[in-house]
Parts: sequence; C-alpha cells; structure tokens
Amino acid sequence: MSDGAPADRRDALAILREQEALTDLDVYFARFMARLAGHLAPASAAGAEAGRSAVAALELAAALASRASSQGDVCVNLRQWTWRWHAGAAAATVTPPPIERWLNDLRASSVVGWPGERHPLILDRRGRLYLYRYWSYERQLADDLRLRAEADADAEAVDEARLRADLDRLFPRHPDLKGPDWQKVAAAAAVLKRLCVISGGPGTGKTSTVLRILALLAAQAGGRPLRIALAAPTGKAAARLQESIRAAKPGLGLESAQAARIPEEASTLHRLLGGRPDSASFRHHGENPLPLDVLVVDEVSMVGLALMAKTLDALPPEARLILLGDKDQLASVEAGSVLGEICAGAGRFSPTFRARLAALTGEALPEGREASPLADAIVLLRHSFRFGAASGIGALARAVNKGNAMEAARLLNDDHYGDIAWRSLAGARALPEQLALPVTVGFKPYLKAVASRAEPARIFEQFNRFRVLGALRGGPFGVEALNRLCEAVLHDQNLIDHRQTWYPGRPVMIVRNDYNLRLFNGDIGITLPDPNESERVKVFFLGSDGLLRGFAPARLPEHETVYAMTAHKSQGSEFDRVLVVTPDEFSPVLSRELVYTALTRAKQQASFYGAPEVFAAAVERRLRRSSGLRDRLWVEPRLKGDR
Repeated sequence: MSDGAPADRRDALAILREQEALTDLDVYFARFMARLAGHLAPASAAGAEAGRSAVAALELAAALASRASSQGDVCVNLRQWTWRWHAGAAAATVTPPPIERWLNDLRASSVVGWPGERHPLILDRRGRLYLYRYWSYERQLADDLRLRAEADADAEAVDEARLRADLDRLFPRHPDLKGPDWQKVAAAAAVLKRLCVISGGPGTGKTSTVLRILALLAAQAGGRPLRIALAAPTGKAAARLQESIRAAKPGLGLESAQAARIPEEASTLHRLLGGRPDSASFRHHGENPLPLDVLVVDEVSMVGLALMAKTLDALPPEARLILLGDKDQLASVEAGSVLGEICAGAGRFSPTFRARLAALTGEALPEGREASPLADAIVLLRHSFRFGAASGIGALARAVNKGNAMEAARLLNDDHYGDIAWRSLAGARALPEQLALPVTVGFKPYLKAVASRAEPARIFEQFNRFRVLGALRGGPFGVEALNRLCEAVLHDQNLIDHRQTWYPGRPVMIVRNDYNLRLFNGDIGITLPDPNESERVKVFFLGSDGLLRGFAPARLPEHETVYAMTAHKSQGSEFDRVLVVTPDEFSPVLSRELVYTALTRAKQQASFYGAPEVFAAAVERRLRRSSGLRDRLWVEPRLKGDR
C-alpha cells in the first residue's frame, strides 16, 4: 500500500494470500463484502481514488475478520493489528491505512454496523471488528452470565443451618491444607448462587467438589426431585466425568436415597442440546429450553464461544449452572477463550458475599472488594492433592503458568525430581534413535496384553498408561510422523506387524462425528481379534458404562492412528506417563498453555524432548485471543450497545 492505500486490488489481499496469511475463503468473503456494500460510481477522479481506498479498506478488514474467526479469535482488533502485523514477515509489503481513516471508512460502509445493529460486520468503539454471528454470541453469553451471576438463591429459601451442618459433614478438614478449604467455599457458593464457576488444576478436586454440591442441593430440595444433567464438550470428557462421579460417590457416606438422586450418566453438550447432523442449530434453545434444575458442565476450557452461548440460551433462567475446568489449559479449537475470560477478574469476593461464605463455612477468606457481580460466582481451587510439595510436575506447572522459562528449565534439569525429565533432541534424523527406548518401554505392556488376549478392559487400561504428545500435526516433529515412528519402532521390536493396516493392537482415534454409529471426535478404539471370527479383527470402543462395542474397520468414520496425539486432542485425558515432543523451530502453535496442558496430562511422570530455546520461547509466550468478552464481563456494565 502507498500512503495507506493500495496501488491496485491485489496489493493487500493477493499479497497476503501469496504469503498464506489469508485463505481463499478469506479473500472470497472480502470481495463479497465489497460487492454487497455496493459503492456508488464516483463523479470525479478524486472521488474514484477515494472510492478505491474505501473498497480496499473494507476488503482488508473483512478478510482479517474472516481469518481471525478461523484461527480462534472472536474478532480482529484493528488498532492492535497494525503493530502486531508489523512484527510479521509481511511488514515490508503490506501496510494498513492510518487507523482513524480506516475505522471511518468502515463505519461509512453499508455492511458495517455498530453493536446492536444487524449488519454482516460489527465494529465497536475500541476498533474490534466482528463477523455478526460472533458479536451476537459474545453479547448473548456476556448478558446471560452477568444476569445469572447477579441472581442468588434467596428466593428458594436456602436452609443455612442445614447447609452449614452438611458442609461440615461433607468437607472434613484435610490435614494437608494450610489455607482456606476452597472446595468447601465453592460448594457453599454453588448453593447460594445460580451460577458457580470452579476452576482448578489437576488433582484440586473439581469433580469430587461438584459431587458434594449435588448432594447439598438434593438435601436443600428436601423430597423434591431435582432434574440434574452432567455434560462435557467431548465424548471422552463426558466418559471421564461419568467414571469420576461413579468412583467418588460411594466414599461420600450418603444415604441410599440421597445417592440415588445424584445422576451418574454424562453426555456431550451436543447430545444434551439435541444436535442435528450437518446443522449448527440445536433442538433445545431459548424457545424450547432444557427441562433442568441443575446443569453441570465439565472441561469448560474446551468449549468455544458459540457452543457456550447456545448452551446458556437453552438453559432456563431459574436453573443453576455449574461450570468446571482449568483456566490455564489450552482454549477451545473453536473461536473464543471462554473459561479464561470468565475467570480473568476472579480471586476475591465482594465484602457482603465474603462475610456470608465465611459464616457458612467457618473459613478465613481474603478481604474482598467491590467488583463485578461475576466475582462472587467464581472460585479458584488452589491446593493440588495429586501434586504436593515434592512433585516436580506440580512445581514445573507453576513455573510454566508464570511464564518463567528459566525456572522451568532449571526444574527439568534438576535430578531432585524423579517425575519430570528433559532430553535435548539432536534433530529430526535422531528422533528414531532417541525415542526408540521410551516408546518401546511405554507401549510394551499394552501390546503384551493384546498378544495374550487379556480382557478388553485390561487392554484399555494398559493403553491409557502412556502416551506420546506433540505440538504439531504435520512435519517431522508432528504427530503424523510420530505415529509412523512409533509403529516402526514397535514393529522392529516384534510387538506389532504393521505390514497389515489393521493389525491387532492398532489404536485409532475418531476425528469426525458419526451420529448413526454413536462414534464421536476424540473417541479411541483398539483393534482386536473378533471373538466370533478368529481370522478377522474389529475395532472395539469401551463405553463409560463398561460395555464394549465392536465395528468392522470399513464401517469407521474418519480416523487416525493414535500412539501419539496433539496436546489439544489430549485435553480431558489423563495418563500415568507422557512423552512430550516439541519441534526444533518455533511455531505459532507453541505457548505456555500448550506446555501446561501436555505436562498436566501426566499423573506420575512427564518427559520433554526438544530444543531448549524453543521450549523457553513456548513457556514465555501466552496465548491471547482477540475478544471483547473480558471487557463485557469485568469492565463494562451489561450492554445494550457500546457505541
């Protein structure tokens, strides 16, 4: 561009497309917006130049908004884009218009509206440009969360004397706790509020806390049965929630009648809302709400903006909503970083609510301050019962979350901790040699169980003890190459025969939903001999109900081998040990959230293989997504429009 305007139409969009900063879809959308705007023919040469400049400004902005949504951002902040882009490779060839002129040109366009108007593109006063549907989702979600946070349960006449006694019974003081019992505080908040968000790392007791919350709510309801649903974003996460509830319930010491009121079945959010194949709409929505009194959603960090907005829209205003997750994990692959933004201002309750919680729980809570009503609806669990003071995984997780690369490197290279380790990779060619031993040791017990025709439950248990995790899909350090490497290593050790595609023991992960077969993205199956036909194999999936379902390989929806998986795909899973491989060059995919997510999939041991400088750069880089949700929740009043 020259003087902020392109010399011809290809200067901006075509150049950015050539540099793969835009996709064909982004460029097509931008051209369509320019045609839809229907600029009038200019009456003079000066008018023609101004018209070309306005068209170029609109096309560039529309393309960036399209690209942002596909990369996980809810919007593109045009004020920030200028300096962010100048740090990139295309700075020498593409310069955006001066920001105020750019914004004025956009506001003059018929396809760009203010918040609250209905136009294809929405531009707010901070320079954030949205596709209309994402602005609508963000506004709807923020309004719903604030309304729920402002509403408490007084109208339902909480029996505080009974609540206090039940809290003391269900949350006996743990000897390792040195500060407030935040699980107990979270439980009290969930009974008092219509919205409760509980965030904590692995081992902080999110699931056991919500189980006790359901017992408290059942007790408060007296003899009235509560309509409760448990849900998670993926089938794998729903199965883990279900398993955790079933395992923890017997230890609560509940009467049989109380225990029976707490559900054990969990579903995916799509199934709960009534997902329709090949449609973005659901059967349940604001006009046809879910018949629920309480909804519990686990692994909320994996839920994108659109799905969360639709979930809250389908939930009756009087129903309780309990959200569980780890705010420090990777955000959803879909647009938005919902849990992180909800928790952005959390940490202290308002003085009034703090006093009420302290009286109910007997816990000494930090002094509060007047803040957004949302602050009273969020509790952060601080104490990990899995990773104590002697845990290297716990210490490393804290260093990574702080962005302290030097401390993280020191911990990984410190022989004091036996549950974390670092290995420098000598390049892609050295991968087979360096990974051969840990891959063999990691998967050998599993493949021995397959060879001995152990019970399927035992085989799945062995497989879930170890996993290779990667940051990328493609390239020599990506999971596609790592899966081929694992198969080659295991073949050389005579543990598999991967000359056949469907050898016994081949693990696969479904990557596309099949509603007819009830197989969903993230479900993992294992190839085993068909017990009815010894010459054939089937791919078996173990349900959370313990039932085994087998399918002929040809019937499976799209799938891939899964000795190795991306850190994104590993969310909602836990393994005894993980081996994490990072590339030898920095990639925009790398971030402290990715490192933290991969690390905390391990319950017993985590080993990192990579280049020290790349690992350090990843730890120092925080993943930030462009969005206005944080401002809507924590800075601004509930919006009717923000011109």
